Amino acid sequence: MTDRLPPSQRWPHVGLPALGAVLTIALWWLATWAFDIEPFFLPAPPDVVDAFVRLPGYLAEQTMVTLLETVIGFGIAAVGGLLLAVLLAASRTVERMSLPMIAGINAVPKVALAPLLLVWIGFGYETKVVMVVLLCFFPILVSTMAGLTSTPNELGELARSLSASWWQTFVKVRLPWALPQVFVGLKVATSLAIIGATIGEVINPEAGLGSVIASSGQSADTPLAFAALTLLALIGALLFYLMAGLERLLAPWARAISS
Repeated sequence: MTDRLPPSQRWPHVGLPALGAVLTIALWWLATWAFDIEPFFLPAPPDVVDAFVRLPGYLAEQTMVTLLETVIGFGIAAVGGLLLAVLLAASRTVERMSLPMIAGINAVPKVALAPLLLVWIGFGYETKVVMVVLLCFFPILVSTMAGLTSTPNELGELARSLSASWWQTFVKVRLPWALPQVFVGLKVATSLAIIGATIGEVINPEAGLGSVIASSGQSADTPLAFAALTLLALIGALLFYLMAGLERLLAPWARAISS
């Protein structure tokens, strides 16, 4: 996307994020040096790089496990949240019946459900996928409903004046208007998906980057734990920018009307 922009406009999209990352790493390194912090408490960037060099294959394998759990759970939550939001937005009666129950379920701390999930589902990867779904589902559902129910009356009246059916109004008016809100929920859910997968892996440390963090704490290998955290951050950033790119593709007009 950025290769279509002139060089003068590429800097805010590419240069500024890179500069922010460099400054963050520099401040982190400076803090460990200035305060003489032991690597056990806060490793410096070279210590984390050394962890990558020591165990590249192991970290790559665990990254793929976490990425797979995250993508599967996020996909299930996205499809389920979008479909249920359409159903609720189509009927005020169904919405009023279901919304209090949905809000109550969402209020339950998901971490408290983790031990129950182990009892109900077992110790496989399915438990971690379900944890991802639980954390991602509600933001997607709520944001999509907010978008679908916020269509201006003028647009609805215009569709009725053109004798558009409910389905035509939904596809041509309500859904396009809701897309920016839908992608707000999807982008929020990307970080929650990483959190859900990590919680499941820490509680059930068989595989994944969460299990690397748990085992690193037991072996006092803090640089390895920070290497796993770095990979989790990269996965989160990757998913976020994938959603942002998809938003630009499906709703290119959204940025223009909001600026």
